[in-house]
Amino acid sequence: MSAKAKQNWKRKLHEVIYEADTSAGKWFDIILLFLILASIVVVMLESVSYIDKEYHAELDIAEWIITILFTFEYIARIVVIKKPSEYIFSFYGLVDFFSTIPKYLSLFLIGTHALVALRALRLLRVFRILKLARFIGEGNQLANALKASKAKILVFLMAIFMLCIILGTVMYMIEGGSGSGFTSIPRSVYWAIVTLTTVGYGDIAPVTALGQFIASIIMILGYAVIAVPTGIVSAEMTKKKEKKVHLNTRSCPNCAAEYHRDDAQFCYECGTQLNE
Repeated sequence: MSAKAKQNWKRKLHEVIYEADTSAGKWFDIILLFLILASIVVVMLESVSYIDKEYHAELDIAEWIITILFTFEYIARIVVIKKPSEYIFSFYGLVDFFSTIPKYLSLFLIGTHALVALRALRLLRVFRILKLARFIGEGNQLANALKASKAKILVFLMAIFMLCIILGTVMYMIEGGSGSGFTSIPRSVYWAIVTLTTVGYGDIAPVTALGQFIASIIMILGYAVIAVPTGIVSAEMTKKKEKKVHLNTRSCPNCAAEYHRDDAQFCYECGTQLNE
C-alpha cells in the first residue's frame, strides 16, 4: 500500500471513528452506544445468581465478544491519529482503557470482573451526538422552555442513570456479603435510584461504615436531581436571543481536538488542516 493510499485510508477511518457529522460517523457512534449498553446489561445479568447459573457460558461469551470489539476500537483510535498519546492520555482515552481492561484482568485477579460496569462512563460519548441539537425560539411559556430543553434534560437523565449504575455496582461490591439486601447489581442499582431521588423506602440499607458513608454522599447528591433540570428550564425561559456560533464534531487528525466551528479549516489547538 502506497503512502498516499495509507494516508487516505487513515483519514476516512478517522472520520468514522472520531466524528459524528457524517452518516458513517453517526452510525458508528450509535452502534458503539448499543454495544456499551449491551455490555452493561450482560454484567448486570451475571450478578443475578439464578440467571448466571443458567446462562453463565452464554453471558461470558457475549462479554468476551464485546470486550474484543472494544479492544479493536481502542487500537483503531490509536492507529488513525498522528499523536497517539493525545488520545491515550485524554479523558475519553482513559475511560476507554479502564472500561476494557477489567475483563482481561479477571483472568488473573478474582473480583475485578465487576469493574466492567465502568463501561457506563463510555455513555458520555452520547454528548457528541446530542450536542448537535439546536435550541430555537424563546418564550415565557413553560411548554416552549421544556421543548427547547429536552435534549439537555435527556443528557442529564442519562448521566443520572449512569451514576446509579456505577454507585449501585460499588455498593454491591462493598455490601454484597454483609446480608444487608445488596444481593445483586440490579437490586443495588434500585437502591441507588431510590436513595438518589430521596425517596428512601428503607427496604435495603447499608450496614458497613464505608457503605453508610457512600450512602450519605448519594443522599446529598440527590438534591441535584431536582436542582439541575429546574435550572435548565429556568435558564431557557429567561434566555435572550443571540447569534450562536455553530460547532460540529470534526476531530483533528493530529491531536484529536474536537468542537470546531463549522467554518473552521484548521485545528484551533495545533493548526493542522481539518478533514473536509
